[in-house]
Amino acid sequence: MAIDRRPPALALMGPTASGKTALALEWAGRLGGEIVSVDSALVYRGLDIGAAMPSAAEQAAVPHHLLDVRDPWQTYSAAEFAADARVAIDGIVARRRLPILAGGTGLYFQALLHGLADMPGADPALRAQLEREAETRGWAALHAELAAVDPTAAARIHATDAQRIQRALEVYRSSGRPITEWQREAVRERLPLRVLPLVLAPKDRAALHARIERRFDLMLEQGFLDEVRALRALPQLAAHPAPLDLPAIRAVGYRQAWEFLDGGEADPAGFRERAIAATRQLAKRQTTWLRGELGARWFDPECDGAHLERALSMFLG
Repeated sequence: MAIDRRPPALALMGPTASGKTALALEWAGRLGGEIVSVDSALVYRGLDIGAAMPSAAEQAAVPHHLLDVRDPWQTYSAAEFAADARVAIDGIVARRRLPILAGGTGLYFQALLHGLADMPGADPALRAQLEREAETRGWAALHAELAAVDPTAAARIHATDAQRIQRALEVYRSSGRPITEWQREAVRERLPLRVLPLVLAPKDRAALHARIERRFDLMLEQGFLDEVRALRALPQLAAHPAPLDLPAIRAVGYRQAWEFLDGGEADPAGFRERAIAATRQLAKRQTTWLRGELGARWFDPECDGAHLERALSMFLG
């Protein structure tokens, strides 16, 4: 059997609040690694507290990549992420360091590790039309429409996931082909690494929910609402006609905080509960995606530390 001589890399995946960041930092410090963030909120400047940005001390101790690469009024696609991540990885390998890909954004991992389909681009007019239909018919009705034309996509997209329902219908209406067909034709450009995919996920859902709640309360103590107030004061966001449609502001927690500061929710406790519930829903969607990541090994961060170390040791030799 031929020996795989490609440089090694670790892919540390998992739902939000599962402990990926702490483990990535510990392994990077111990193994001479650099961290490539695979997080669709951390790419935006100003999303620090609510997105759990690594601290200045942590970034000084371990090199990080793909943090703060866009302003919050800009967009950043999965294809752009994959291209930027490859550049970062090439530099890490050239320095004879270990790339550690750490985060919870499944689409970013998909783009980087498996490739993306060359499907139709965004159509602003069609998106606006779908938004108008959603206002009158509701996203549940549009999800039912998606189920009729692309049952595979509808099965994996939650009926309340407006962004993905909109994108799937946009692709179908503009091309006449279901998004599932486009995705099957993804360009498979092999990553020049041998990757160990690891999933951190507590076996007990209640334990993960408790971690999510504790982390959000800590964010509130650290000034999360003040951070969102500062974002709202930025001229580019203050003048934006629909800031809640921006990917940065749609990030979990930020959307709920923005709506709370708009006056849509007068009760701080109600805002807290809505933000925690949205984070739990995000964790559920992330876990669902991860179950389809074939070849990934699952570990409970609470009790599988020894097994994780053994998997790491066997992989790195």
